[in-house]
Amino acid sequence: MRRRGVTVILGALITALLAIGVMAVPMPYVVLKPGPTVNTLGSDNGKEVIQVTKGQTSTSAGQLRLTTVGVQNDVELVWAIRGWFSTDQAVVPRDVIYPPDQTEEQVEQNNKQEFQTSQSSAETVALRELGHPIETYVTLVSPDGASAGKLAKDDILTSVDGAPVTSPAKLTELIQAKPAGTALTIGYTRGGKAATASVTTRDDNGTPRVGVQIDKKQTDPYGISIDLGEIGGPSAGLMFTLGIIDKIEPADLTGGKIIAGTGTIDDEGAVGPIGGIPQKLVGAKSAGAQIFLVPKDNCAEALRNAVPGLPMAEVATVDDALTALKTFTSGGTPKPCTTT
Repeated sequence: MRRRGVTVILGALITALLAIGVMAVPMPYVVLKPGPTVNTLGSDNGKEVIQVTKGQTSTSAGQLRLTTVGVQNDVELVWAIRGWFSTDQAVVPRDVIYPPDQTEEQVEQNNKQEFQTSQSSAETVALRELGHPIETYVTLVSPDGASAGKLAKDDILTSVDGAPVTSPAKLTELIQAKPAGTALTIGYTRGGKAATASVTTRDDNGTPRVGVQIDKKQTDPYGISIDLGEIGGPSAGLMFTLGIIDKIEPADLTGGKIIAGTGTIDDEGAVGPIGGIPQKLVGAKSAGAQIFLVPKDNCAEALRNAVPGLPMAEVATVDDALTALKTFTSGGTPKPCTTT
């Protein structure tokens, strides 16, 4: 009996040690957690997030908070189990965050690049909302192209068949919306004078072209810059855009409320979907947010992961977001998220 008892004890001890070893083995997963939120109207690490070096800025009584997702690497089984049973964490395959054909350093570098692009687009869209549109201008006219003798270097292109040209991408979209061989009425400004030219597009390997090279320029009379530490990725674009507008316009977009949100922004002001909505909603609620701006294409996921006490507004453009803020701060109910 005595030997048998020792054997049982040793067996239990070995089993426990094996279990501990298994629990400590790294798993091919990462855990997504609610990350920090940052008030784009405030400071981070002692520096203003949005800096305006020229002219006056306004002070808002509320907050416009961007939201983030924390990623836990080197996940052991015990952490994976906790994540699977958690309501505010998600366990996903490591390859979702770190593709097998990229190193962690490459992923981090891509995130930084996307973050810088989102800052640039946020500034572009905010400046347009503040009355400083993008100007798309001609840098070169092909001597034997469709626009030869009609358009000239430095012409500012303003419209195509009456539709406004708001960016180089929009110009390309308008030109390619009709088949090659179509006569387009292109509006332009030359030397401060507005005019139009009829240009018939030509086929270039199946793509309609007008035979010009273009670039863009935009006036920034405010000296805008964004400084925000280690956050990466493009998902802060919308909240940066709103933050810039709020800091420069005299009116307080927040109405004294704490507003959180997420979403990419492009140069046309369209708000795009992002990842980590469940964790961002939890982080926003913990930060005291009173409403959350959700990209339209994320609404179905957001509704499945709704956080009690945190209403959500659906936004597809920066104008939608501005409308939602105006409605919410005046006591109304912004357009809610829907699944369609």
